[in-house]
Amino acid sequence: MNSNIKLLVALIIAVYVNAEYISYKDYKVFKLVPKTEEDVDIIKNIHQENKHIFWSDMIKVGSDVRIMVKPDEGNDFENYAESVGLNAKLIIQNVQSLIDAQLKRPIERDSQQYNWDHYQTLEEIYDWLDKIAEQHPDVVTIIDIGRSVEGREIKGVKIDFKKKANPVIGFFEGGLHAREWISPVTLTWIINEFLNSKDRKVRELAENVVWHIVPVTNPDGYKYSFTDNRMWRKNRNTANFTSCAQWNLDDDMSNGFDLNRNFGYLWMATGASQNPCTQNFAGPVAFSEPESIAIANYILGLQREGNLVYYMGFHSYSQMILIPYSHVKGADVLEVANYGDLFEIAIKGGEKLKERHNTIYSVGTSADILYEVAGSGFDWVKGSAKVPLVFLFELRDVGEYGFLLPPEQIIPNNEEVMDALVEMDRVSRQIGYY
Repeated sequence: MNSNIKLLVALIIAVYVNAEYISYKDYKVFKLVPKTEEDVDIIKNIHQENKHIFWSDMIKVGSDVRIMVKPDEGNDFENYAESVGLNAKLIIQNVQSLIDAQLKRPIERDSQQYNWDHYQTLEEIYDWLDKIAEQHPDVVTIIDIGRSVEGREIKGVKIDFKKKANPVIGFFEGGLHAREWISPVTLTWIINEFLNSKDRKVRELAENVVWHIVPVTNPDGYKYSFTDNRMWRKNRNTANFTSCAQWNLDDDMSNGFDLNRNFGYLWMATGASQNPCTQNFAGPVAFSEPESIAIANYILGLQREGNLVYYMGFHSYSQMILIPYSHVKGADVLEVANYGDLFEIAIKGGEKLKERHNTIYSVGTSADILYEVAGSGFDWVKGSAKVPLVFLFELRDVGEYGFLLPPEQIIPNNEEVMDALVEMDRVSRQIGYY
């Protein structure tokens, strides 16, 4: 590579880093593990004060609670935690250093080659989708499921090898929460494997189902997480802009709706908020957002087109395969008629996933192993659209890096997820779903 090209690449890297005007330099992340219900109450009180940014929604005895603290508040936070009998363990010294690592591009790389050694921008993902459609015109079709709040295309691909009538159909979606960058890059890997893998089992999975895959269902938020605020979660609807000062938050936090609380299945029943300044603001009514409407309408359209068997959402982090419904636990999980099948399929997938890199995934409903949720996309797909096999992956990791998973973990993550998908499909066919 000559010196001019190296300089150009360096400038591109600098633009990516410097465009992020919200800096998390010297922000720290602490881990707390409540040992008693009293500890849980103390941490919940900290959460309600909104002085610090919680990376964990689950606060219960024995769970890891990760809290991001501003640079000038680290000592006070540690002292307070010690005074109330909590051990605050520092796990990330400087959040911005992890963000910078995620934004880096390898200098020695072919700019014409799409790689999984870094995280791609929205534009890079969309350009690549167009390119593979050109390269595989008999198999790949670009799909446009709708428009975002800011008018961006919600783009994906349809992969159809056999052109059967009344086909078995699967739908994969990612990027519903903007900051969960490992989700879109997992789905582009899956697309590439479906098209190019020589593995017989992957070929079976790719060719026996007509796949509809949308890597980024929240394009506005995803773009914003690259250009303005790496930790952005919601979409970018500004209709509820208001002051967040009383919660010690920047007013920009009032922009955006949590798309995974905006679907019309038990909307606002639990695990959601009507406060625009919160991360899980569900919106004024169910399906208020064009992104959630687009997904729902597309799913209903697929049901008219063939036998829609699979719906899988991809999120991060926690290393879990979640089963509907997200508001039930214990014996109530049997509200889902085929819960036993779903659990078996997910367990077998998790076991196969572990074989590759010894990564351990938990299986269950969100209420049982994570936290209660209502109004989520995959619950609506199961509860309202009645799709038989519905799962949600919470990808790597369990909190060491959280949303800021290093690029070095992208490919190992993707390899093990593909192993899980192949096994889950094998078990699904064995049970008799298609």
